[in-house]
Amino acid sequence: MAAGVPNLPQDSLVAQRYKLEIDGVLIPSVQEVSGGVSENDVVELKCNDPKGMPVIKKMIGAQKPPTITVKRPADASMDLWNWHKAALDGDLAGARRNGSIVQFDFMHGEVARYNFYNAWISKYSVTGLKAGDNTPSTEEVTIVCERFEKVAK
Repeated sequence: MAAGVPNLPQDSLVAQRYKLEIDGVLIPSVQEVSGGVSENDVVELKCNDPKGMPVIKKMIGAQKPPTITVKRPADASMDLWNWHKAALDGDLAGARRNGSIVQFDFMHGEVARYNFYNAWISKYSVTGLKAGDNTPSTEEVTIVCERFEKVAK
């Protein structure tokens, strides 16, 4: 009976052990990162086989770049806002950055790295502003990128 895929650790990665880096700089206090998806378009070709029967062939289309969402507590930091402002100001070269989502094992060793390229913030929002509420305010950004990949460790 098979015991699993050879050469892979048997323990799953824990979602809470990660960090976010943008151009090699750590983004502090990140609460949540979502949307790291690698996906291709599917191209459908409808045709008939030699006997006249309809056939649908599915082929690989263009890669769909992901949209990554990052949520963190709002504080005095202007880093994410300034990155977003570069896009608002039309400074495309200044707005494009590369980054990584890095996962760690229980011993704090890096076990997975997901890199994204030519990314910029398309949306910035502040939430949790309510009189009398005791919950922290958060800033949430939507990051669009051109390429996403998992790097072997």
